[in-house]
Amino acid sequence: MAQFIDMPKLSDTMTVGTLVKWLKKEGDVINAGDMLAEVETDKATMELESFFAGTLLKIFSAAGAQVAIGDPLCAIGKPGEVVGMPAPKKTAPAVAAPVVSPAPVAASARVPEPASASQPTPPAASSAPTPTTSPAVGRVRISPLARKLAAEKKIDVTRVTGSGPGGRIVRADILAAEKNPPATKAGSGSMFTGGALSSRGPVQEERLVPVSTMRGVIAKRMLESTTQIPYVYLDIEMDAGPLLALREQLNTGLEKEGVKLSVNDFILKACADALRRVPAVNASWEATHIRRHGAAHVAFAVAMEDGLITPVIRDAHLKSIFQISTEAKSLGKKAKEKKLVPAEFTGGTFCVSNLGMMGIPKFTAIINPPNAAILAVGTTVTKPVVKNGQIVVGQTLTVTLSCDHRVFDGAVGAQFLGALKTLLESPALLLV
Repeated sequence: MAQFIDMPKLSDTMTVGTLVKWLKKEGDVINAGDMLAEVETDKATMELESFFAGTLLKIFSAAGAQVAIGDPLCAIGKPGEVVGMPAPKKTAPAVAAPVVSPAPVAASARVPEPASASQPTPPAASSAPTPTTSPAVGRVRISPLARKLAAEKKIDVTRVTGSGPGGRIVRADILAAEKNPPATKAGSGSMFTGGALSSRGPVQEERLVPVSTMRGVIAKRMLESTTQIPYVYLDIEMDAGPLLALREQLNTGLEKEGVKLSVNDFILKACADALRRVPAVNASWEATHIRRHGAAHVAFAVAMEDGLITPVIRDAHLKSIFQISTEAKSLGKKAKEKKLVPAEFTGGTFCVSNLGMMGIPKFTAIINPPNAAILAVGTTVTKPVVKNGQIVVGQTLTVTLSCDHRVFDGAVGAQFLGALKTLLESPALLLV
């Protein structure tokens, strides 16, 4: 009897998934553990693993389609077995396991057309190259190695024509673009690349960009956050001199051991310790009650190509700053490469958003429910300050706490910021 594989729930907030690409075609022999397809959720692009062995009999959802959780994707069974479209399910089955895709993918991939035309099927395969930017998702199809090489050589990948399968940009394309830079295209990117400014021509190519699954969910959740949560914003300025001095001492003294602490590492550790001192902030609103979390699972925002994701350092209150630093670097790298698994970006109880590396002195961040707070971290600013009655050159850091007023009041938020300030201005406390 044929086994049906349905769209599973790959993240805590997922309701639909975009079927980006089929990795197998009808008629292929499938072994347990084979990857069947790539699916984009609101958090990342992941692969579906088959728990069944047999022949891929039928594909029910075409590449590029948005499929609700529980709706059928394909059927696996004995060769020649006839299957039809099953009734959609309302709950996610346990027949497919998520494994993160090694790179961003586009929804322009094709698979051969199934024998029966009675059900929705993917378009027929074609040997003709497809555009490097898919109209369905507006993203560049590029291998991880080529993306890394392009970043090192400061090459705009949106101006490179891919020669790999399906128009995918590969390493050879980047090397060729380095020798023969492609002509500049209007609207080739949204980031300033350092080239000469010109007052001629449009700002960018005028076009409609379809909303990706991730962008759509971010829009929905942020709208809910700003319309349903009563916000209180609190900010505090602190002396960053001691923190920067200790960081430099540790990085210099432990360089041979591979230690390289960032300011954000200190902030993540300080937040975990401050949550221990003021635990009321480590909570969530659940309509009829407030959940007080027993562990500080501190998340941090990582910018991605089409949004952001918040990897979680679990039990941060039990970890040293060196453990937090190592874990944050690993999670950040996996987030950029879209290799995070759901357990690594769900379940956070508090979040940190840091734009200091972009030169932003101060900002407010939007709470990511069900968290009750998020800390926005600005850049270190060198400016005149008063110390011991004298005006001297100082280094300050401003952080802003966005609070869910349903969960705790401004006074509690102020206590948290006071604890955070104490820890960061006496950073040796974070080494205990």
